This record gives sequence, structure tokens and C-alpha cells, in this order.
Amino acid sequence: MTSVTKFWPILTATHRYDKSISTFNRGAGQIIEAPILAYLIETKNGRILYDVGCDYNKINNSAMRKKYYNPAVFDFGAPEMYESQRLPNQLAKLGLSTQDIDVVFLGHLHFDHAGGLCDLCGAEVHIQADELAAANPQDDPAYFDNEIIANPDWTIKVGEYDLVQGVRAIASPGHTAGHMSLWIELPHGAPIILAGDAADLTENIEEEIAPCNCWQNKTDLAVHSIRKLKNLASEEKAHLWPNHDMAFWQTLKCFPESYS
Repeated sequence: MTSVTKFWPILTATHRYDKSISTFNRGAGQIIEAPILAYLIETKNGRILYDVGCDYNKINNSAMRKKYYNPAVFDFGAPEMYESQRLPNQLAKLGLSTQDIDVVFLGHLHFDHAGGLCDLCGAEVHIQADELAAANPQDDPAYFDNEIIANPDWTIKVGEYDLVQGVRAIASPGHTAGHMSLWIELPHGAPIILAGDAADLTENIEEEIAPCNCWQNKTDLAVHSIRKLKNLASEEKAHLWPNHDMAFWQTLKCFPESYS
């Protein structure tokens, strides 16, 4: 019996960039718009956030934007993020505050998944040891939240584990060294597997295409993780959700509507 009671996908920002960033050796010159998501899971044991989006100030403060989204590194500029999309303001729509979040589970430490930690305080923050060890801005420009990576208060995990009954961390390395996906068993209907950036687009899943810029160029590892998630979804009759697919996102319930 799952402890999950409700589940919300939350749009925190959008980003326009070259499709080849999401599909290795495919789509160069094609600009796509991608949702940047967080997911709120309410359980009988507390509330979990999977990913927290971007740091609003680094996008909307002109000096910080120039520093962190240097066009020499970020060809396609900063995401678009509004004050209303910050997690404290999104949670307020449910009558919640950031103090009501018990666990933040980070799939990986890229800026569009971990940057929003600056808007949260008091929650236990889970990260994989492999991810923390490999997070190096010199090797991967998407790791630019240095103050976040230096956080001394991580709850460091190794491998797969159950956060609570019905919510399980699934190892899916390739995009990054310690990338994690998340299994969610709802009270009704099929389970959901949040692929995270193991699969940006439905195309990554259906055609088993790795994302670009994989950790140490291990596209084979990224494809292995996609196949692992697909096999799990098939065996358990679960739905496998891509993470940055605007067309897919538009089929989901609109926050603050929930899945239960």
C-alpha cells in the first residue's frame, strides 16, 4: 500500500534552446521550448519535492544574469521565469509554505533542477554521492550554482532506495554521474516514473536517444538508463514521463490540479 496521497507537476520556468541539446546528434538548428519542472508529492509521512527549478535572481537580476548566463557559454540565454513561478508562490496556491516541504530530492545538480534551493529552507535535501563528487563547473557549464554544490548539509545517498512507501529513487546515470529518476505509486491508477533528464523528450524514450553532453561522453550509459526505465515501466505497467517535453507537458493536469 502506497503512502502517496496526491501528486502535482509544477511548471517553474521555460527555456528555448537547440533541440540537439536534448537529442544527441539530432535536431541541430531546430529551436524548441522546454518546460522546467518540479514535482510535489504529498504522502502520509510528509511532502517531497523532486527538483526545484532555477534560481530566480540569477535570471532576473541583470548583473547576475550576465554573470551566470554568459552568452559565451550559454548560446541560448537564460530561461524565462516569472515571480509567480517561484516555488514559494506556487506552494502558496495550495495554502502551503516552503516550511511544509520535508524532503527535497534532487535528480541532479544542474542549474535548472537545483538552483531553486535558494528559495527553500529547512527541508532535508537528498543527493547522490556520485553526483556530488562529479559536479564540477569546469567540466560541465550547467553546474554553475557553486554555493549550492558547496552546501555542507546534504543528505548524501548511495544507489536506489525508498524515500517512503510508494516513492522510490531509481538510478539512471548518463546525463550526469549520479542522475536519479523517481518512481511514484499513486493511490489509484498506474504508477508514474519521472525520468528526469534521463529523457528530456518522448523521442528520447521511444527511439532510445541519449541526451547531448552526457557525463564523460557516456552516451551508451544514458541509453542503458533509458532502456532500464522503459523495461521497468513495461513490467510494472507504469507511465514513463519525459522531463522537458512541452507537448507532453501540455497533456498533464494544470497546477494546482492534482493526481491522486
